[in-house]
Amino acid sequence: MRIIVTYDVSTETAAGRKRLRRVAKLCERVGQRVQKSVFECNLNQMQYEALERQLLAEIDEQVDNLRLYRFTEPADLYVKQWGNFRAVDFDGPLII
Repeated sequence: MRIIVTYDVSTETAAGRKRLRRVAKLCERVGQRVQKSVFECNLNQMQYEALERQLLAEIDEQVDNLRLYRFTEPADLYVKQWGNFRAVDFDGPLII
């Protein structure tokens, strides 16, 4: 399933800045950054549930905001993009 993760983590304190880095690292492990606090991910149900648990464990719901958007399959029918952006094909072969 394709999901979009968006977050707004308060960085007014050192603890907030640390939360922001941890949330970003969690998202970088499973998805592709499309904007500063927006990630696009292709996950199975188990990966999605694990990511949700990990993100909820990191944020402070009193001052932070986290949103997870799940796209209906086939997601390619519902996603359009324009402009200069190079998407990574996570399903295809990876050449290093």
